[in-house]
Parts: sequence; C-alpha cells; structure tokens
Amino acid sequence: MTKIKTSLRRNIVKAGLSIATVAGLSTFGLVSIANADKYPSKPIELVIHAKYGGGTDTTARMVSIRTRRNLKTDISIVAKRGGSGAKAQNYVLSKPADGYTIMALTQSHLYTMARGKSKMKIDDIVGVARAMDDPTFVAVSGKGKFKTLEDLVAASKKAPLNWGVAQIGGTEHIGLAQFAKEAGIKFKVVPFGSGAQMVQALMAGKIDATLPNVSEAANQVADGSFRALAVMAEERLKDYPNVPSTFEKGIKAKCSTTRGYAVLASTPQPIIDQISKAMVKAMKHDVFASYLAGAGLTVESSVAGTKIWDKHLKAEYKVAASALQELGLVK
Repeated sequence: MTKIKTSLRRNIVKAGLSIATVAGLSTFGLVSIANADKYPSKPIELVIHAKYGGGTDTTARMVSIRTRRNLKTDISIVAKRGGSGAKAQNYVLSKPADGYTIMALTQSHLYTMARGKSKMKIDDIVGVARAMDDPTFVAVSGKGKFKTLEDLVAASKKAPLNWGVAQIGGTEHIGLAQFAKEAGIKFKVVPFGSGAQMVQALMAGKIDATLPNVSEAANQVADGSFRALAVMAEERLKDYPNVPSTFEKGIKAKCSTTRGYAVLASTPQPIIDQISKAMVKAMKHDVFASYLAGAGLTVESSVAGTKIWDKHLKAEYKVAASALQELGLVK
C-alpha cells in the first residue's frame, strides 16, 4: 500500500512539473507577443562601428530621420569603435534581444566574424533592412591600352597586373580574388588604405586596374578619366547600359559595398518585421531617396526588407569566409 501511495505521489509531482513547464512556456510566448504589441515603448539604440561623421554614421542618421517617425520613438546613434566592428558586435551581444538595439552592418562586420575577431557569429544576427547596395566597377585608366574586359583578362594571363585595393582582406581584395578565380588570372594586390586613395592611384597611373564602387568612380567614368570595363554584377546597371556585367562575360563574380541593419536573431519575429517595415518605408521616402541619388544609387536597387537582406548578407558572408580562407587570412 505504501508503494502504491509513493508511486501515486511521484506521478502527481511529475504531472505538476509538466503543467508548470507548459504554463511557463505559454507565459513566455504570451510575454513575447505582449512585448511585440507594445513595441517600441522606449528609445532605440542604433549602434555603429565607425566614427561620427563618416559614411556609416551619415547613412544611419539619414535612415533614422523617418524611421523614428514610423516607429513613434526616438533613435540614438551610438558609436562603439574598435576591431573593425568587433567592439560594436560584442556590445550588441550584451544587450537583450528585444529590438531596442539595432546594429549598423557593413562588410567589415562580416570579415571580422569570419576571421574570429569577435564573439559574434553570423547566425547570431538577422538582417532587418538593407540601405545601400553600391556595385563595383572593374576600372582602368581612360587613356590606357585596355579597351575591353577581354583585353584586361588576356594581359593578366600573360603576367600579373597591379590592382589597387583599399585594404588587404577588404571588400575590393575579396572581390578581386573572386574575379581572378573565375577569370583564371593572377594578380598583384596593392593596398592604399582607403577607397579614395585607391581611386587617386589609378588616376596617377600607379596601378593597372582597380575595383571602385559606382559612387566612387562615377565622376571619373563620366569625364573619361576611367574606363569601366565591367560592373561586377549579374546584370547591367540601368544608368550604365553600355557597361557589361561580369556575369554576361562568363565571369561569375560579383562585388558591391553594402550597408544595412541587423538585430539579434532571437528577437521576436513580430518585432523584426515591425523594424523592417518601418525602415524600408523610411528609406523609400524622398529624404533618403535623395541621399541615395547623391551617391548615384537608387531606392529600387539598394533598399530591401528583412527577407531579401538577411539572405543577401548570409550569402555574402559565405563567399567572404571562403575567400579569406583561400587568401590565407583566416587562421
């Protein structure tokens, strides 16, 4: 009889624990939904990894102008500089996954993650909105001997040419590595420290070719100082109908400089969707559209919501991680 009572008591305790567990899960779910319904109920931090006044900061402020109106709350720009995004990433990881901390994201963040320079992994975040997608030209001097992409590739197969990049392991370097792999060429890389210096080096004839963004080289292409042999994309650009894409030339390598925004992946989906909707709406407004136009970009080609942007950045991370490995830059 005692054994029966003990067994019965154990079953009752187990049943009680199971009910409590289910209740706890249900309560957690209800709390998440409730928080999403009330979001946002306080100011939001938008974390950048660069200095105030730079491109990342300026873009974030332009995005915030209308986003704060759409979300009906204040947005403050917070700079956490250091480690090519590592300090910003670790700061975001220390915050709750509640949508009140948004991280500005550039390729620098992806390279830092791929090289294991921060605690953040690519699966720790989800992209909520893309603000800029600035394609890359394969550019040479307008006065030089290379008239077509075929000319450049043929010369590069005879001997490595000097290609200018901003930084070793940066966007141009990785784009160049992909281009060289697909085209079957070799190259010599010459780092200059910045995109502006890289462009100036081509103008001065110090290098044979480089990979500037459309926004960086628009003026030089327009006045004939540079010749854009191709755009590293799947299709031609609307504003440059005479510049072929690398893909149509059979070189399946693409490269662009992107800026976008992300939150922690465990953020409730309704909040992710709310942020994405608010940001995309803000970036389609004339205020941000005019800002993009000033850089030679368009809303149609740059702005994207969470589904497109998250898929884009995860694919870009995969390409970058592979390229960095092949370049011997990942330990």
